Amino acid sequence: MLTEFTVKAMVPAPTSGNLTDHILQNAKSDPGKVVFSIPRGDAWVGVTASEFLQQVQGVAKGLVASGIAAGDRIGVMSRTRYEWTVVDYAIWYAGCVSVPIYETSSAEQVQWILTDSGAVGLFCERNANKAVYDEVAVDTPDVTRVWVFEDKCLDELIAAGANVSNDELESRRITLNPDSTATIIYTSGTTGRPKGCMLTHKNLMFEVDNIVEGLGDVFRGANSSTLLFLPIAHVFGRAVQLGCVRAQVRMGHAPDVKELLPLLGSFQPTFVLSVPRVFEKIFNSSQQKAIAGGKGNIFDKASHVAIEYSEALDDGGPSLGLKIKHALFDRLVYGKIRAAMGGKIEWAISGGAPLGSRLGHFFRGIGVTILEGYGLTETSAASTVNRPDAIGIGTVGQPFPGSSVRIAADGEVMLRGDHIFPGYWNNPIATAEAIEPDGWFHSGDIGEIDDRGFVRITGRKKELIVTAAGKNVAPAVLEDRLRAHFLVGQCMVVGDAQPFIGALVTLDPEAIPVWLAQQGMSASTPISELVNNALIQSEVQGAVDLANKAVSNAEAIKKFTILETDWTEEGGQMTPSLKLKRNVVLKEHEADIARIYG
Repeated sequence: MLTEFTVKAMVPAPTSGNLTDHILQNAKSDPGKVVFSIPRGDAWVGVTASEFLQQVQGVAKGLVASGIAAGDRIGVMSRTRYEWTVVDYAIWYAGCVSVPIYETSSAEQVQWILTDSGAVGLFCERNANKAVYDEVAVDTPDVTRVWVFEDKCLDELIAAGANVSNDELESRRITLNPDSTATIIYTSGTTGRPKGCMLTHKNLMFEVDNIVEGLGDVFRGANSSTLLFLPIAHVFGRAVQLGCVRAQVRMGHAPDVKELLPLLGSFQPTFVLSVPRVFEKIFNSSQQKAIAGGKGNIFDKASHVAIEYSEALDDGGPSLGLKIKHALFDRLVYGKIRAAMGGKIEWAISGGAPLGSRLGHFFRGIGVTILEGYGLTETSAASTVNRPDAIGIGTVGQPFPGSSVRIAADGEVMLRGDHIFPGYWNNPIATAEAIEPDGWFHSGDIGEIDDRGFVRITGRKKELIVTAAGKNVAPAVLEDRLRAHFLVGQCMVVGDAQPFIGALVTLDPEAIPVWLAQQGMSASTPISELVNNALIQSEVQGAVDLANKAVSNAEAIKKFTILETDWTEEGGQMTPSLKLKRNVVLKEHEADIARIYG
């Protein structure tokens, strides 16, 4: 094992300019190229590089005309939509700082972010976003301007800025340099009040330049395209948005994930980005559809062949017999899964949580290579990533070009590079705790580096469980394997200061009706009647047994309890990026945990 690994930068950190340079360059080099597609009924309408620049400039002029000053902070609270991207660049073009807010944020979170950042304006949607803001409007007096997308605010801003000259706008744009703050992204707040991460134009430009070059097969293809459905408020979605603009990748937006499959079918992206839970859902739903259609055995064999085929790619290549079986199942199974994802997809980028080797090999085996990466808000998204020419399935890849990873004496993953944020907004104490004087950033994660430089994340320092016997247990390994079972919605390993490890398990509300039908039971059977059902208990026990194979006996789950409700973002147990709020779950389920150890 290595203790430190560095990959040389493919593109140096910028010494001048800002993120708006990218859209200016695009409009100059290829003005007619379609860089966005907007849904209009059943069709996608193209927006060229020139048209996008004009729209951004028009909205930016409107901001100037409305009295927004250079350096002002402006909030954006919305689902993933084209207008989000327009105002992101318009805010920068006007020399300002964007402050993204999850559209699912509570009134208290919205108030804190707007007041802590000192925002003077807010873009939002007419739906629940505006209602949430209205709750805290009286407590955010500095927010003197609110623009609602459904009220055609972009058109109004363009009209309002008609008298702002190009020279005046350009004088605002060039106030920003690489060291200027581009955005303040507030952490999810899994522990305590959210902190504002300041990311500079240099941070983000260095990140996207090297990610685009490092993942050239993904971003530089002649017809590269992606449908963005993750929140742009999250640094992962934001970075890919910027990368697509940088590389002139055609991008669409999907505001409602419930409509994702038909949108994928009509848009036909060549790559997508997502979190592991979505890939788990795709696998599990495909498996259950096969079982429901009496083809469960075929799917299981196809799954085994896909994994075996992918593993063989790393070990001298597949045999002739394996190639023949793979070709057969490509017609029977794999092609149908790819078709459900749009039919042209070749790549996927995964982050936010560990993917696991099983899913990684399965998807590569069916023809969709998932490039798993790792990073934090503080690292401008990715700090490590699997690249097309350097893949280590089951790892989060090597440091991306221009970054370094070090494993501290206590196992903590340390990160360094020009993508590391300069600090937390108005919080010098937290900044000093996070960044060492020599530039190394404390990630808070535990991990290791193999002899090839590939990084594995094994847990969070703050999430390590110490049993009564003094055994340190990283819950992530067990939880990732448990969630792989199609019936499991979420799970959380417990056992701090206890004699053994236990687990709280929720059932997947989408999988339960399918399972009930398979058992000949009514689809309306309430969850309360299922948590103690012998068959359900047996299914979950099987998942626990498989998870326990990954750890020692002292780390294994000895008891579990199935809960009657799933954990969701709406319920307050999950963050918008689908991370578990462990402190919330621990508090809500004190009695359930006590019964495990009673």
